[in-house]
Amino acid sequence: MTSNDARNPEIGTSVDAGGIITNVHDVLATRRTPESGTVLLLHGSGPGATAWATWRPTIPALASNLRVVAPDIPGFGHTQRPADGVYTPSLWVDHLLALLDALGLDQVSVVGNSFGGALALRLAVEHPDRVDRLVLMGSAGLSFPVTLSLGKIWGYRPSFEAMRGLVDALAYDASTVTDDLVRLRFEASTRPGVQEAYEQMFPNPHQDVLERLAVPEERIATLAHETLVIHGREDGVIPLSSAARLLELIPRAELHVFGQCGHWTQFEHPERFNAVLSTFLNR
Repeated sequence: MTSNDARNPEIGTSVDAGGIITNVHDVLATRRTPESGTVLLLHGSGPGATAWATWRPTIPALASNLRVVAPDIPGFGHTQRPADGVYTPSLWVDHLLALLDALGLDQVSVVGNSFGGALALRLAVEHPDRVDRLVLMGSAGLSFPVTLSLGKIWGYRPSFEAMRGLVDALAYDASTVTDDLVRLRFEASTRPGVQEAYEQMFPNPHQDVLERLAVPEERIATLAHETLVIHGREDGVIPLSSAARLLELIPRAELHVFGQCGHWTQFEHPERFNAVLSTFLNR
């Protein structure tokens, strides 16, 4: 395990998780008590996605009471990519388990955004004892026709203009997304090997990729975890109907819908999002 690079906020601590050197932001609670838990934050699949780029408005808010662990998922950011270039849901979930083991964490609450929501669902279904509370935010993990916006995300080819167009499409009000965020995501998407990995993870046909990420509904219906589903009403990437279906399937689920909100609740309504999330995780 090595310490973070203060010159680059995207780089946290390096952890060997099952042989994959993993970049992870591991932040201890500032007001930690014996009852304080740990929350695992899983980012989405957009080009240039990293833990820091996705969760920088969220980590400080949660770290007041919880230990926060936010890794770059293999294929993204500064985490080591598999040498064979093969990416599967099983690889990603096994990596998360190895990361928890490496950090000595028996059980965590999990917050999954979009693609990360699909991984959070699979982790909870396949290893229920490792998950406390579950939060699914703009979450994939069900079968539905690939939306136009999701197809554009997975079909991204690097340019600043293309990244600006994607980011604008993700938000209900594009003015809430700063040039700094666009630049951060664009620069991350152009690092050596990143685009090649992206095309390996999300090849055409995109519908097949979505189906591989989907968790069978009959298994989702067995979840016993307290679950918070969060969705933007105007989300053009993952339809609101998907969130409604998760509410129907998961016995202990509740749904919070943000109006005038697209796919990036944490950037579009950060204070309200953090309040809803913190209340659920700390109650």
